Formats: sequence, C-alpha cells, structure tokens
Amino acid sequence: MEGSVVTNVLLPGALALIMFGLGLSLTVEDFLRVVRMPKAVLVGLFAQTFLLTFVCAMVCIWLALPPDLAIGMMLLAAAPGGASANVFSHLAHGDLALNITLTAINSVLALVTLPVIVSLSFAYFKAAGQVVPPPFAKIVEVSLLVLLPVAAGMLVRARAHEFASRAERLVRVTSVVVLATFSVIAIWKNSEALQAHAQLVGAACILFNLLSMLIGYALPRALGLSTAQAIAVAMEVGIHNAALAIYIAINVLGDGVYAIPAAVYSVVMFVTATVVTGWMARKPLSF
Repeated sequence: MEGSVVTNVLLPGALALIMFGLGLSLTVEDFLRVVRMPKAVLVGLFAQTFLLTFVCAMVCIWLALPPDLAIGMMLLAAAPGGASANVFSHLAHGDLALNITLTAINSVLALVTLPVIVSLSFAYFKAAGQVVPPPFAKIVEVSLLVLLPVAAGMLVRARAHEFASRAERLVRVTSVVVLATFSVIAIWKNSEALQAHAQLVGAACILFNLLSMLIGYALPRALGLSTAQAIAVAMEVGIHNAALAIYIAINVLGDGVYAIPAAVYSVVMFVTATVVTGWMARKPLSF
C-alpha cells in the first residue's frame, strides 16, 4: 500500500472525515466537563492510557506474537476511543456525556501518549538496533490531521447546530463504511502475513477486546462509579479509533503489517460491542 493514491490521498481523507464527524458531536463544554466529574474522567483516562497498554503488552507476550504484529497491537491499544463508542454507549444506557468527554480528551491526549507507547514498543519487541521511532514531521502531520478536522466539526456545530446534527448521522455511517473498506484493504494487502499468523492475531484481538471491556466496566464499579458511567468507560476503552491506527501504521511507520491488528480488531470490536449493547439494553440500570 506504500506510495499509492490510496495511502497518500484516500486514507488521510478518510481519517479526516472520521475526525470531522467526531468534531460535529463535540462542544467546548465536553472538554471542560472534567471539572464537574473528575473522578469518572480520570478513571476512564487511566484505564485507556495506562492500564490497557499494560494489558495489551501482556497479551502480546503471552501469545508470543511476532514483533511486527505485537507493535501493531500496541499501536491499536494506544489509539484513542472511537466515535462509535458514543453510539454503543447510548444504546446500552451508558453515560453519554462521559463518553463524549473521554473521546474528546483521549483524542488530544493520544497525540502525546501514542508516539511514546509506539517508541517503547519498538524498543521492547524489536531486536537491538531496530528501533524506529516515528519521525517528528510525521507526528506533526498526524496531529494536524486529527485536530484540524475536529476543530472544523466543532465550528460547524457551534454555528449551525441543526445542520451538524443531521450531518453527523451521515458522516457516522460513512465513517463505518470507510473504516470497513480500509480494514479489508489492509488485510488484503498483507494477506500473507495474516495467513501465517491468523489464529494468533485473531486470538490477540478477541482477548484484548474482551479484557478491555471487562476491565473498563469492573474498574469504575469497584471505585464506586455508577453503572451508566461504567458502561461508558467500557465502551470507550473497548472501541478504538482503528482508522487512526491503520493510518499511522501505513503512512508513519511505513509498513502495512503493523495495520493488521487494527484491521482485524475493527471487526471484532463491533461484534462484541453489539452483543454487549444488546445485553445491557435489556437490563435495568442499578446505581
């Protein structure tokens, strides 16, 4: 996929569209809400940034994933929550305001934490002398590709709220289709690597996803947060921005093999989230 119109034009455009759709759902208040619910936000950020990074590393080590696929898993774990988490959380009776806040803050925070986690993953999983940290110019490029569309979406929402609400639904559906398309392309272009380790990658993605949602729900409940808040955190940490992980794997790290875990996970997370949402939607909430 290197050097093609798909990677240089369509993939960045698709990521920008997804981030624009996220911006359509955000307001400045979403970033400030942490002041009113600091405990819930901090628990969610801790689970996403630190706890799940450790869990993902343990999954990779336990399953003895090849270095490139382990780095791909860590890249996925470092990616922020996806906008689809807000939809699933709403359907499962989660705290949607908390979800939106976590998505907003995580998307910005990941611009700092993601390069660090990826660099540490290279240092741990690659042999000595093979460390290839993302170049600074590419980090700036990714930052702009994430922040500018989000800011544009927020501006549209502030100036034309009704239009933004209508457009958000269309962009959300389009984003799912786009993510599915690029996931298929990533798998197809790297089919040999996937075939060689299909069971390992599938097992790693399923195990990491289930652990993410389980920890995302159990930790908030153990710390005294409500069921609705626990559902919000579970969805936030279980559904990642796979499109961002795929983009970084191909356009920053320069190897589509790193994109395989994100491509596979993009399928896994929607299946498990749908099952969990259907189950939670039928249960009365307890606080």
